[in-house]
Amino acid sequence: MFLKEETPFIIAEMSGNHNHSLARALEIVEAAAKTGADAIKIQTYTADTMTIDKADGEFRISAPGSLWEGETLYGLYQKAYTPWDWQEKIFAHARKCGILCFSTPFDATSVDFLERLDAPCYKIASFENIDLPLIKKVAETGKPIIASTGMATVGELDDLVRTARDNGCEDLTLLKCTSSYPASPAGTNIRTIPHMKELFGCRVGLSDHTLGVGAAVASIALGATVIEKHFTLSRADGGVDSAFSMEPDEFAQLVRECRTAYEALGEIRYAPQEQEKESLSFRRSLYVVKDVKKGERFTEENVRSIRPGLGLSPKYYDMVLGKVASREIARGTAMRWDLIE
Repeated sequence: MFLKEETPFIIAEMSGNHNHSLARALEIVEAAAKTGADAIKIQTYTADTMTIDKADGEFRISAPGSLWEGETLYGLYQKAYTPWDWQEKIFAHARKCGILCFSTPFDATSVDFLERLDAPCYKIASFENIDLPLIKKVAETGKPIIASTGMATVGELDDLVRTARDNGCEDLTLLKCTSSYPASPAGTNIRTIPHMKELFGCRVGLSDHTLGVGAAVASIALGATVIEKHFTLSRADGGVDSAFSMEPDEFAQLVRECRTAYEALGEIRYAPQEQEKESLSFRRSLYVVKDVKKGERFTEENVRSIRPGLGLSPKYYDMVLGKVASREIARGTAMRWDLIE
């Protein structure tokens, strides 16, 4: 299994942010590796494997406010696709940079192509999570599958999981995903993550299209162990996905904060931690705060609960009040039972 159990697995999604420059694509790989990301992910399709060249009706994006409003599906995929003759070079460069590289296939031909590149695992995109023949084809490779769950009902996810497992996938990860670009935090519903883990009995994570690191870090606390975010060198350079992609400094922060959150989860534990033991001496405890003569009674005036913590516990305060001193006691003495008659 390629996923590390001790830390979250962080995926930088290149998508179409290469802007049709192989040099830029390779630079994105290098930049992702430097952020500490575990993997760089690309996409394997052509406009013709995604749709048909038609410019009217449902083949044109008309949703008001969409980043791609007015584009045809075919034209958008022509802009965004990663040329297949680049992909072997991208895989090789990733190995050189010490970062895992894998891809999202969108049809059977792309799976066959990626098998020739010895892809270590596969990603199923949200828009393909109902394409059971594709999922079957990917599962038959026997390699790990990471699947986004955007838009899917519980029944559709059950179909996905059963198809994957019935056809040879033994390592499945489901990513909570909201398929809007960018997504709003309010619509991300990451409380689904632990429920999804329990329901399907698999590793879970988040494919995050919100801006910033908040949703991703919070998902770690809910059991996410895989995080995917879009990645670019600079949003100012433009590109089909640049508006909701992270720049290198931001992605490095994402990696740090997710790993810090994971480390902070720890275990259910009470009582002093090892790192707290030195602090025990600075807790409150009972001290004599005025000189006391032998036979004098302890009162609110001469005994107080203060720091440091070398005296009796404050829970004994009422028990001590009214008792008699067994000897002369100097101001600043930690209260002990042998000081009481």
